[in-house]
Amino acid sequence: MSGMMLVARREITTRIRTRAFVIGLLVTIVLVGAVAFAPKVFGGPDSFTLGTVNSQKLPLQDPGAKIEWKSFPDEAAAKKAVLAGDADAVLVDGTKVISDGELDSKLAVLLQSANREVKLGAAGVKIPPLALESVGQDTRYQSARTGIAVVLVVLLFMLLIGQAMMVAMGVVEEKGSRIVEILLTSVRPWQLLGGKIIGLGALGLINLSAVLVVGLTASKISGTAVDFPPGMFGIVAGVLAWFVLGYAFFATLAAALSSLVSRQEEVSNVMSPLTMLIMASYFAAFYATFQPTGTLAQVLSFIPPFSSMVMPVRMAAVDVPLWQVGVAAVLMLVAVAGVLSIGARIYQRAVLRTGARVKLSDVLRAR
Repeated sequence: MSGMMLVARREITTRIRTRAFVIGLLVTIVLVGAVAFAPKVFGGPDSFTLGTVNSQKLPLQDPGAKIEWKSFPDEAAAKKAVLAGDADAVLVDGTKVISDGELDSKLAVLLQSANREVKLGAAGVKIPPLALESVGQDTRYQSARTGIAVVLVVLLFMLLIGQAMMVAMGVVEEKGSRIVEILLTSVRPWQLLGGKIIGLGALGLINLSAVLVVGLTASKISGTAVDFPPGMFGIVAGVLAWFVLGYAFFATLAAALSSLVSRQEEVSNVMSPLTMLIMASYFAAFYATFQPTGTLAQVLSFIPPFSSMVMPVRMAAVDVPLWQVGVAAVLMLVAVAGVLSIGARIYQRAVLRTGARVKLSDVLRAR
């Protein structure tokens, strides 16, 4: 175990100080921060369509918002307009506000303040707040959830395929330069493989954690975080956990496949099956961002390795029952254990075979 940790430490200290890693991390952080501030910078003024039923228009004090008022004959017509999206909220009888789902927080404050100002007749008079009533399903956070899911699937795809290729290139580099022969005099093959996967995985976690922290902080500063759904901590924790599982699966396969070749020019060919598998997982996860409750998305969120991308996306897009997350995680852990067993065997038998490309069938038959 100490040998594996030694290899992992070597991978971390060697690569974290490279210019490529530092520049790549800084560029990613800047891009994430820019995305978080983009809605604030490029977005237009707030726009609300409001309605009244047996009520007067309230003098909403917000010069930066565009407000349009409509009048409805009765509450039934108002509810129909709200559900159809023709009105964001309707003031009924001067006592309550109806909306489709939870009312926008900024609009709620404007309405309550204006109502109190209109009804306040004398000092000390207590003005009851407007009752807020939802006439439809709470969909306030749905657009934010979808946006978060899209960002996460792209982020996971880029990190998983990038880290897998980094593992593959590292294996071939050590094999082609014969450094692996020197390293294996001090550590066992499984320790070298495990250390490389752990070390490069730690770098991936640093990248992912930095992106999430910067993204959430920038969103908080820019004000876009007010649209985030409750439970963001759980979503972030889930993304980190599923990244670890997905990385362990794909990185092990990358190390095993790349150990079959000795030249970096051959890496792309030998990695093509794994690349296609990652791409398939990405497309499945991207589909799940818009259909998180669909049958296909639910099924794939249980099937490794698709679950490593689909399940965190579903968790961001909708509320997923804990038992589904638990079952999917157990299945993914079993898949990772299986891949580690087979991958370590392939790596051990092929990593010292230099020269021409080694056939996978020959390695699996070897004893």
